[in-house]
Amino acid sequence: MENKNALAALSALAQESRLAVFRLLIEAGPGGMSPGQIGERLGIAPSSLSFHLKELSHAGLIAPTQSGRYLIYAAHMPTMQALIDFLTENCCGGNPCGPDSGPMLA
Repeated sequence: MENKNALAALSALAQESRLAVFRLLIEAGPGGMSPGQIGERLGIAPSSLSFHLKELSHAGLIAPTQSGRYLIYAAHMPTMQALIDFLTENCCGGNPCGPDSGPMLA
């Protein structure tokens, strides 16, 4: 992942409603959810939700698929994994680290 893609993804997630939508779609798994289901679960108005879905889609974090007359949105796991890999690429100075490695020092 390049810096510009990481910045786009992090910027998209740096908003409360979009972060909630993304976390809900992660929870929903590959089957995804319709905008109506997302809006109902999170209490987001359709016009606002449409904007947030567009922003997450442009960042590559979610992907819509057509199911009959409806769009179903699901988290795009390869982008999420690429972002995690990007953020942890040089973790612990290149040394193996894990849950038992102690606190990270700045």
